[in-house]
Amino acid sequence: MTVRLILASASPARLQTLRRAGVRPEVVVSGVDESLVSRETSADLVLALAELKGQAVLDLLSPTDDVIVVACDSMLELDGQSFGKPDDAAEAVARWRTMRGRDGILHTGHWVVIRQHGRDRVAARVASTTVTFADLDDAEIDAYVATGEPLWVAGAFTLDGLGGPYVTRIDGDPHNVVGISLPLLRVMLRDLGIRWHDLVERA
Repeated sequence: MTVRLILASASPARLQTLRRAGVRPEVVVSGVDESLVSRETSADLVLALAELKGQAVLDLLSPTDDVIVVACDSMLELDGQSFGKPDDAAEAVARWRTMRGRDGILHTGHWVVIRQHGRDRVAARVASTTVTFADLDDAEIDAYVATGEPLWVAGAFTLDGLGGPYVTRIDGDPHNVVGISLPLLRVMLRDLGIRWHDLVERA
């Protein structure tokens, strides 16, 4: 199958995760305003945002294009609240003082559409991974936030970057914490008739 694979995300971590798995997608950023979307649960919210991003990118393409669009959105759930990227350093510090020594759930919504011969097939799923944060002292939090990294990522932390030393346990798919669950994506594509190894061979 010869078809374009598009990642509807500006996240360099998602792109790098796919590339390390042997897949080379194009990147098209949706530009949607996420602040306009609200849902009752974190899982519902990330799924709605993933769909919004994916649909926005799909709408930019020709109806006759054969294409696979993959869109994701991630948020951390803590105490029943959803946390995306912090607005500033002060918020990131406050967030970490709440998270330290505790468990949070990183939810990532995955929305996949395969368009072939003018017909769309869609799958939508959420992956959830429990993350245990180290019990950092204030100086450690201040130093980490000063790197700037927490301001650019959902939940104000990374697993694959400077935040790695501050995560003590993962219960679930670690790729999901980075922003895209490769095992879930493989299953979603398979359910839509696309085999993962065909994408790797094509890369």
